Amino acid sequence: MIGRIIFLLEERSMKILLDGLLPRLFPGWVANQHFLCVKHEGKSDLDRSIPHKLSAWRIPGDRFVIVRDNDNADCNQLKARLQALCLASGRPETLVRLACQELESWYVGDLPSLAKAFEDPKLDTPAMRKRFAVPDDWQKPSVELERLIPTFQKGSGARTMAAHLRETGNRSVSFQNFVQGVQCVAVEMGYQPVVI
Repeated sequence: MIGRIIFLLEERSMKILLDGLLPRLFPGWVANQHFLCVKHEGKSDLDRSIPHKLSAWRIPGDRFVIVRDNDNADCNQLKARLQALCLASGRPETLVRLACQELESWYVGDLPSLAKAFEDPKLDTPAMRKRFAVPDDWQKPSVELERLIPTFQKGSGARTMAAHLRETGNRSVSFQNFVQGVQCVAVEMGYQPVVI
């Protein structure tokens, strides 16, 4: 039996997004059978949890992916620190991925999907594409989304975007790196990804 990919996540909205998005990236995947998303109560909770979960996990074949917002930290230093935690916990193969700067950067990286998800064509115009040309550089894309979409909330927004977000055409490099990294782990484990 192929193991599962265990996603250790900073927050609830990332869990909501991945629970809906991963079965689209990998048709046939079922939560808890092929993957498991474990949410935490913020960065500090996740950081404290990593050594305990990684060293105590005893299910053969399972692999870990850690996903955390960068929130304007030094990307290289943060990633190196998280990788050092994984190494010290006996799990050097753990994949670490950062959402730059926040999860919502992944949404503004795919304006056609954002416009479709929220049924608002004004979210995908040449002016908006120019404005969000480099979505990972936005310091607080969540605040910008709340301004553009007054009904936007992190949890419901993640659920809505999970049904629409595309792997191809997303301008967020951190999203592209996340998808490519998970696809590599999945292939190493014997799963066959399908690009959406």
